Amino acid sequence: MASDPTTASELTNAVLQAIDAGAPGEEFGAIPLPEAYTAVALHAEDAETLGKLPRSEKKPSLAMHVEEVPLPELAPDEVLIATMASSMNFNTVWSAIFEPVPTFAFLNRYGKVRGHWGKRHDQPFHVVGSDAAGVVLRAGNAVTKWRPGARVVVHPNDVALEDPQGHDDTILDPDQRVWGFESNYGGLGEVCIAKADQLMPKAEHLTWEEAASMPLTNCTAYRMLVGPNGANMQQGDVVLIWGAGGGLGGFATQYVLNGGGTPVCIVSSPAKAEVCRAMGAELVIDRRAEGFQFWDPESGRQNPKEALRLGKMIRQLTGGRDVDIVFEHPGRDTFGASVFVARRGGKIVTCASTTGFLHEFDNRYLWMFAKSIVGSHLANYSEAWRANELVRAARTHPILSKTYPLGQAGQAADDVASNVHLGKVGVLCMAPDTGLGVLDPELREQHLEGITRFQQP
Repeated sequence: MASDPTTASELTNAVLQAIDAGAPGEEFGAIPLPEAYTAVALHAEDAETLGKLPRSEKKPSLAMHVEEVPLPELAPDEVLIATMASSMNFNTVWSAIFEPVPTFAFLNRYGKVRGHWGKRHDQPFHVVGSDAAGVVLRAGNAVTKWRPGARVVVHPNDVALEDPQGHDDTILDPDQRVWGFESNYGGLGEVCIAKADQLMPKAEHLTWEEAASMPLTNCTAYRMLVGPNGANMQQGDVVLIWGAGGGLGGFATQYVLNGGGTPVCIVSSPAKAEVCRAMGAELVIDRRAEGFQFWDPESGRQNPKEALRLGKMIRQLTGGRDVDIVFEHPGRDTFGASVFVARRGGKIVTCASTTGFLHEFDNRYLWMFAKSIVGSHLANYSEAWRANELVRAARTHPILSKTYPLGQAGQAADDVASNVHLGKVGVLCMAPDTGLGVLDPELREQHLEGITRFQQP
């Protein structure tokens, strides 16, 4: 293949041609690389302008620039991936509204603590995105498992493992960070850079955009519920799932059903209630239809009667049982109610806090009834790998509802910020259209109903 310098568009054409031709790995490795590529980037200067706007005036799309950025040098333990598709997560929403702090503080710290290779990340631009599916183009000289041509997805736990604390569980490593949120060159671009131990094989029965929609939220839900680092869910457990029609909740519902539990799904619309029932969940509460208001707007204090009403409604649905586990991620708006409705000895497993990080709850219901709060963050490589194996076996399905082209990534972020989306929202990067990337059509056909359940026209 040609070795002359190429443009970003020529790179895309060469990659797509190689995929269509079923080219061997060495041909992908010989595709010439451009000096720059197209990506969604935030600008440090916007943190001082857009970041200072009132919350009601902030839209993620205002800060998301689709532009060319320089292609960085590849570290020895990294791979360069031709990104076919990515997806929108709430951490990109936070990044684009510069809350709770501008992510450029993370990039600056990365540059200080990780030496030469870390300094690449400390830029006045930030390529965001914590999901990706694509094809490996280059592998650093310390990478042995992954070679050019491999079809992969990226899970977002970026960790150096040079300290002892992370060797039992990488989430405990002091240098652990979220890829594409606390690091640069993330998934929302035509290429991305990730460490070799972030890669997992792409499910062959899924499209690029379906596969890209899964890693972050899927592995996060897995850790929260399934293993000993989270709630350690048992067969027969009743699990309250907030936002069951959304990104995290859609996977949580599948894990509870797969694990022999009973999900109690809380949603915010009839459409989300319908999709939960289609997954097999029988117990569904539409919080908006029921008018739940856990905070009194006049006093600015929590309304304990609403938590009491929620608990009563749960027991009516479950035949008198309180929930064993609360799958909690909205945060401030719901956390007090979550602590209240868990059974004696029950668990509240929490991450994200999309409605606010400063939680308030009545500690009497925690301490006097021996309940426990379990903090959970992303997933380590082993947990992410096991979650991905369930995807590859078609035991867990995508919850992708809508997909935008890269140029409309801002609209995808606005959808997630305003909670008008169902499930996950995808973003095409190099892939020219949806529906591409399937290598196992037979397995796909067997599970097509589950795979496409969340899709909207």
